[in-house]
Amino acid sequence: MTLLKTRPKPAGPLPELRRADESRSMARRQLLWLGAGFPFAFAVPFVLADTLSLERDLFYGLYAAAVACFVAAWGRDTGFTRRDFSRHWRWGVVLGIVAAAVLAMMVVRTEDATARPGGLELGAAVLWRGVLYGATDAVLLSVFPILAVFGAFAGTKLRRRLAGNVAIAALAMSASLGITAVYHLGYSDFRSEKVRKPVMGDVVWSAPTLVTLSPLGAPIAHVGLHVSAVLHSYQTETFLPPHESGR
Repeated sequence: MTLLKTRPKPAGPLPELRRADESRSMARRQLLWLGAGFPFAFAVPFVLADTLSLERDLFYGLYAAAVACFVAAWGRDTGFTRRDFSRHWRWGVVLGIVAAAVLAMMVVRTEDATARPGGLELGAAVLWRGVLYGATDAVLLSVFPILAVFGAFAGTKLRRRLAGNVAIAALAMSASLGITAVYHLGYSDFRSEKVRKPVMGDVVWSAPTLVTLSPLGAPIAHVGLHVSAVLHSYQTETFLPPHESGR
């Protein structure tokens, strides 16, 4: 009796090839979201503040809602998890506090002290203009672009090399600086050399997230900046836009 040898079934794609395909797919997805982030960052202040001239605190609320929806959609589409949120969170918090202190000193040294309200009105301003607006700015201008760039290179050889990580960090910082500039150009009073101030500040408030990849670092730093502005320079012409109509 002759035993017939059965041919093995053709093997499917090698795991390495599957991982490579997944990495390319994720890179495209992250870059598409990053590309969409630039016009989004410009459009929100341009439409709500510059075109519609909404009252400052109303603008902050709508701005926060718009950014929350955009970032939530990005996180859902790219598979952002609780593990990503808690990555190196202790170092993110520590460096965020350090950066917040540096930014607070910058506010005190570069901005004149102005009159401010007291009591509940001041407390509400700290929470709304300092915490809410500061955290929203940091998520859009720092956390989103930095993590999107690093996410685009996840699983690549560059992420396994020190030099590669330095190159990715430089690209991520460039993306954050770019989106910061574009966002501020959405306000008419920043369409001048004045835009250099927030771009320079972005280097400081983005550093905690850039170094640790913790999404907590930059918001803590940025909240420190805006809370300091509310307390020290309530009528600031730099840190609490929009500024037209004395709002």
